[in-house]
Formats: sequence, structure tokens, C-alpha cells
Amino acid sequence: MAAIITEKFRTHNARQFIEDFGESGSSNYVFIGRPHSWTDDNNPPAPANSESEEIGAYEDMIALKKVTTADISHGLVRYNWTSGTMYDEYRDNYSSSNTTNVTSASNFFDARGYVITDEFKVYKCLRTGVNSSGSNVASTVKPTTVSTTVPEVTSDTGASVGYMWKFMYTVGASDVIKFVTNDFIPVKTIGAKSGVAGSGTNGQFGSTATDDGSAQFDVENAAVDGAIYHYVVTAAGSSYSDGSSTTFTVDVAVEGDGSGAVATLSFASGALSSVSFKDTSSFGSGYKRASFPTLNSSISGISAGSGATIKPIISPINGHGANPIEELGGNYVVVNSRLEFGEGSGDFPTDNDFRRIGLIKDPVQSSDSTISTATSLTATNQVTVDNATSLSVDDVITNAASESSTTAKARIVSKTGNVLKLLPVVNSGGEYVNFANSNSIFKDGSDTSVDVSSSGVSSAHPEMTRFTGQILYVENRGAVSRAADQIEDIKLIIEM
Repeated sequence: MAAIITEKFRTHNARQFIEDFGESGSSNYVFIGRPHSWTDDNNPPAPANSESEEIGAYEDMIALKKVTTADISHGLVRYNWTSGTMYDEYRDNYSSSNTTNVTSASNFFDARGYVITDEFKVYKCLRTGVNSSGSNVASTVKPTTVSTTVPEVTSDTGASVGYMWKFMYTVGASDVIKFVTNDFIPVKTIGAKSGVAGSGTNGQFGSTATDDGSAQFDVENAAVDGAIYHYVVTAAGSSYSDGSSTTFTVDVAVEGDGSGAVATLSFASGALSSVSFKDTSSFGSGYKRASFPTLNSSISGISAGSGATIKPIISPINGHGANPIEELGGNYVVVNSRLEFGEGSGDFPTDNDFRRIGLIKDPVQSSDSTISTATSLTATNQVTVDNATSLSVDDVITNAASESSTTAKARIVSKTGNVLKLLPVVNSGGEYVNFANSNSIFKDGSDTSVDVSSSGVSSAHPEMTRFTGQILYVENRGAVSRAADQIEDIKLIIEM
């Protein structure tokens, strides 16, 4: 049975995932963990999709920070506009047997069909520039025009017909900071056009979003359903003339279920060489099916010739620019979390590193066994000892010189004076045991002569109940060092 998961299914899943972050009763957190080294710290292991891996993520979890709807966005693969690069043009009929014109992708969503400029403006390529022989040429003129309706046509070096660019949106300054990476950019749909679902609170399906004053709102609102901006010559034909010359132009109206589209056909030496829109009032609208009449002497302005065929390229449903998420394939999710200094009253220690980040849904807080809504949570135990002078972060401590199934064992994650933040470690008996008051402290299984002893250990449990919630995403990295005057900007990229 032949079947396909459509791009809209993937963007739908991304939208549902994002919406969950704003739903009542749902709590999502970015977490950090793994303060101790990997076997090879320069080559962190790939996470395994297994129960054992999940347990390991819980075991070395250090702290968690809540993620809100302001911290998450649809994302796209980043294609920078670069002079000298060719870009794929939008067509409505790409497939595995009819691939994109530059990168040979089987669909537009996997093609290099849009760009972001150094001004953080995003443009969709409606037409690749070609030379007089009809071969693709590189883009050499950066698109800059911000227009709600008329695409920008550039005069690229070596092109007889230049690139055609449709302005989509500008990435705002705050979104640049939060969601732009070297490889990904954010994308949103405001929902300015009735019936188009927006990604914000005002852009709801079936309604019209509030005008936020942006150029993107105007572009979405002005998008023309079923307009035709570009035509592909599928056969050049031969022996064409207008009665006096074999090099001429003629205007021909597009046939189909829409109206108003008129193209200018250019013939050279009796063959069809190029087709373009007649003028900016001739894009038409309402087309879902479109074609040309047979190009022969029955067409006014053509006296002879045959064999030329043209494919009109119909805009997406609702028009170019109406729905950037679905038009460009926003099936990635970008999650941003900033760890600012020792925030959360020390939940995020600044005297150690971490090697694992992830996303967890609905962790339970230990204080009342309810799903946490706190801004941040510590996942570490805490003990206070009489004298921690000889102890350091990453030391492993026990409450006995020799291990057994009753031995408390932990790794020091952070040290502030005599206060230690600990991650539990399984003892030689395969058990987790917490430290208790009046325990002595032994370092690395050493004998009593070098023990750091305490006449009274006071203990505090983590704010998160370990092994609760659902770990949705895990990423293993090399060591990320922290400092008291440092901010870590964490960006998670999730592909749906």
C-alpha cells in the first residue's frame, strides 16, 4: 500500500508540541546533568533510546528550569543568502521523479528554496535566475525589498531572467537572540488571513489575528490565493513566428479555474525561450488548476509554429506568504533556556560543569508530590558537614570506610563552604542510600586517617522527586563549564 506522511502532518505535530507548553496543567523543563567525565570527554556517547539511558539521565540530573511559550518556536534549516550560490525555485509539483531544479530534492521543504539575509529578512525563491541558454545561474544580488504583494526581481550576473524573491518576514531582535543558531532560524505564522492558523495567542484557526504592526502581518494578509508568478517552459517548440519575425513576444491568458493571470511569451529563432508574468497586475487569483491553450496559429500574435508547452506554477493554498510555517516546512522546534549565573537560589551551581541537557515533562516536586510549577528545581541532595576543607567537586564520598549495601555514597556536584550538593551513587550492594545526621564522611573510600569527618551531618532532599515526569529529549555534550559571572544560552533543536 502506497502512503506518505505529509509535511503538514510534521508541522502539525510541531504545533501541537509547542501548544503543550502553554496548556494548563502542563509543565516542561530544560535540565542539565552529568557533572563527571565521559569515558572520552572529547567524544560524548550518542544517547540510547532505552530505559537504562533514561535512568542514567535521572541519576545525574543536577537542576531544571521551566520552559514557557515565550521560550519555544517553530524552526527552519538556515540557508544564508550568499552571493554566488544557486537556489531552488518554488514549484507546486515536485516529487521523487520530478526533483527540485538546483539541489535535486524530492520536495520543496528539503530544498534550498528560501534564504535569510544579513538583515535577518527571510525570502522565498519563486524563480531561479537563468541565462540566455536557459541554464540556472547563481544569485549575485541580495534581495532587500519588503513588499506585501509584488516579488522582487534581481538583476543577477549572467542572467537573462533574474531571480524572483518573495519577502516572507523579518526575524525580530528578541527572536534572533533566543532562536537563531548557525544552522536554524525561527519561523512563525501570525494568522493574519482568515482561516489560517497562527502560532501566537491571537492567531487562531478560523479567525483573523490582531494586527501587530509588522510587515509580516501585512504580507500574510495580502497573500493572494491561487496567484501565478512563475512559468516553466516544458517544451520550446519550433518554427514559431509572428508573421514577420521568428523572434517576438506575445501575451497569452492562462486557462483554468481562476482568473486574471496573463503571461508574456518570448520566442527566439522560432523557439519559446522564456515566459514571465505580463505585469504586476497580471498574477491572477483563485487558480487550483491552470494551463495554457495549445500554442499555435490559433493564438493571436502567433502566425506559425507548434510544440511549445508551459507549466504555470500555482501558489500554495492561501497564497505565497500567508503561512510561512507550512510553506517553508517549519517542522523543527527550537527551545531556548538561559542559565543566568547561579539562578534559582543556587539550584544551578556555578562551580562545576555539565555534559548532558534535556527536556522533561511534568516532573513531580518532592514537597507535596504534585506536578511542579516552580521556575527552577534542584535535583541534588544537600548535606552540611563540619569541615569540608579537603573536599572538592567531583569527589565521591561515603559514610563508611568500606562499602556495603547500607553505605551512603554520592558525588559532590557543588561546594559552598561546608555545604555540599550531591548526586547519589549506587553503592557496592546496588543500593541508593542517603546520608544521615551524625554520619562521618569518607573520601574516595580512603581509610580513617585521611577522612573528612563530621560530628553532625545535616541533610536536605532534592526539590524534584527523582524518576518522575517524562524525559522527552536528551543530548550528550562535551563539558560545559559554568562560572558565577557567566550565562549559558541553551538551544535545543527537535525535528518532528
